[in-house]
This record gives sequence, C-alpha cells and structure tokens, in this order.
Amino acid sequence: MSPFFVMSLLFGLTFGQTASLCAPSEYTIHVEKRECAYCLAINTTICSGFCMTRDSNGKKLLLKSALSQNVCTYKEMLYRTALIPGCPHHTIPYYSYPVAVSCKCGKCNTDYSDCVRERVRTNYCTKPQKLCN
Repeated sequence: MSPFFVMSLLFGLTFGQTASLCAPSEYTIHVEKRECAYCLAINTTICSGFCMTRDSNGKKLLLKSALSQNVCTYKEMLYRTALIPGCPHHTIPYYSYPVAVSCKCGKCNTDYSDCVRERVRTNYCTKPQKLCN
C-alpha cells in the first residue's frame, strides 16, 4: 500500500468520527390519559444529531444487512417514572420514559427506538398542562 493511500484512509476514518454530531439533546414529551384531568409535559433528553454514513453504489450486489445506515441512537439510557396528576383511583397514574445519558452512531434498535421519522406532529396536549422536570 502506498503512503498516500494509508494517510487518506486514516484521515477518512478520523474525519468520519469527528464529523458525527450525535449527542443527547433536550426534548419535551407530552403525556395524557383519557381518564386523567391533566396533560403532563416532561422534560427529558433524547439522542439526536448527524451520523456519517456511506451509501454503496453496488446495492444489487450486497446483502440487505450490509445496506443499513447508521443513526444517532442510545449508547446509555435510564428510565424515570412520572406521576400524571388528576387521575381517578382506579387508573394507574404513572408513566415511564427514557432519558438519554450518552449517544452513539449505530444501527437503530427497534426494541427501544422509533426508527421511522415522524411525519405528523402529535406531541401536544389536549387537556390543561402540568410541567414535570
């Protein structure tokens, strides 16, 4: 291998990692239950940002598993639970939600992530709102 090729490869790998801007960012989730009197606005963090990816020109020659693109996803997360106010006694008033601690560029795991871009904005309240931090 020529020194130019090796340097180009190292530069590409280094630049690819530094150009990825995947990090936890602030996000507000609006949660309401039909039986409860209030909507709860919860401030949390989600993984958001740009990940370097390469799209192959030889798609027909590769297996489908080789065509997956990297997305900004959870590296570490924890779950917190909030109490929705104004719920009757027969209703479970708790809501658990994820909090991103750290993020990475990788394959989207549908076990805990929505891997499809939301087309319709549905994150709003239809009832009086309470704020939870």
